[in-house]
Amino acid sequence: MRTSDPKPYQMEALRLLGSTGEPWDETAYLWFFENVGRRRMPILNISGGTEILGCFLYPLPIQPLKPCTLGAPGPGMAVEILNDAGEPVPQGATGYLACTKPAPSMTRGVWGSPERYLETYWSKWPHIWNHGDWASVDEDGCWYLHGRADESMNVAGRKIGPAEVEDALMEHAGVSEAAVIGVPDDVKGEGIVGFVVPKPGQSGTPEWIAEVSATLEHSLGPAFRPKALHAVRELPKTQSGKIVRRLIRQKYLGEELGDTSTVQNPAALADFDPN
Repeated sequence: MRTSDPKPYQMEALRLLGSTGEPWDETAYLWFFENVGRRRMPILNISGGTEILGCFLYPLPIQPLKPCTLGAPGPGMAVEILNDAGEPVPQGATGYLACTKPAPSMTRGVWGSPERYLETYWSKWPHIWNHGDWASVDEDGCWYLHGRADESMNVAGRKIGPAEVEDALMEHAGVSEAAVIGVPDDVKGEGIVGFVVPKPGQSGTPEWIAEVSATLEHSLGPAFRPKALHAVRELPKTQSGKIVRRLIRQKYLGEELGDTSTVQNPAALADFDPN
């Protein structure tokens, strides 16, 4: 039986829920906690990578959690949130997730491509690992992710991450999922192009698209009105459920696609061709 309703499934033996660090919206997080976790299973939301064979951030099952949080740095991990100058940001501010000391399992390179490894993780600041994610810490010491730093957009002089825009799109009751990219814009420098997956039974008509666009504008302001907004059947994702915005942008701009081997549903990219 395949259903979007988890209630018929017996999950008495399940003790923990997992998530791999893709930014959550609070509505989806609480639905997962309440309907799948039955309000008794913590969501262990982690941030790590193959290159470190572990996690920078992950919560312990016994600690209190807020919606969408990744808890705190893992034991033994020297993790900071830094600005462009490599300095710690104030509490509540968004910055780069970084590791300031070596971790025991951290790889020393990428096989056959040492320059790529150094450029990807070590080129922004001396002797500091730049993980490439936006992050923040609140007043209670809870850590959050806000998307990839290289996917952020500079719209009319304001830098904004995709997660913030996608959350605003999903405030519309008819939107199931959303993804946004930044594209060149003569007026704003960079414009927002959004893609939304309508909920079952909802048709992506021009009128409905206009409603979703208005929801975003109401939430973030007129400067963030989408340059274009499209309804799609599904979003391309990795096997761990992360949206591949890089490939969405390349497809939309007509650029040659990079490596697609990690995409679980590559056929979904056909919907992102503007032609």
